[in-house]
Amino acid sequence: MEQKLIFKDYNEALKQNKLLGLKCRDCGAITVPPKMVCRQCASPDMEVVELKGSGKIRTFTTVFVASEGREDEIPYTIVMVELDDGPWIMGNLDGIDPAQASMELVGKKVKMGNKVFPGDKYSAGEGARPLFSLV
Repeated sequence: MEQKLIFKDYNEALKQNKLLGLKCRDCGAITVPPKMVCRQCASPDMEVVELKGSGKIRTFTTVFVASEGREDEIPYTIVMVELDDGPWIMGNLDGIDPAQASMELVGKKVKMGNKVFPGDKYSAGEGARPLFSLV
């Protein structure tokens, strides 16, 4: 089975402010981040598509305890966003004080950018993550 979109290419696209997903040719569902098969029907027949990167916050959490090597990043807020294109994706939230994050964030519209993070002893080098900002 051929993988249509590998994580390396997904990560490189994020660095260019492009969000790539896989659209199922059988059911039309969009899968992001990349997987071998459709998240909805498990079909391997998918094509790479570029997503808009806009959506609404569905839930969030604020991180106050850093993972090893990331102590300088705390606190930060992670959001789960329902994209206008359909799938849900997780990313960091920019532009708000994490200590002030409240339930008022749920339902707010956001637009995606990216942030490149340095590698650590658990990764294969730097990587990009979705970074959302309120619209």
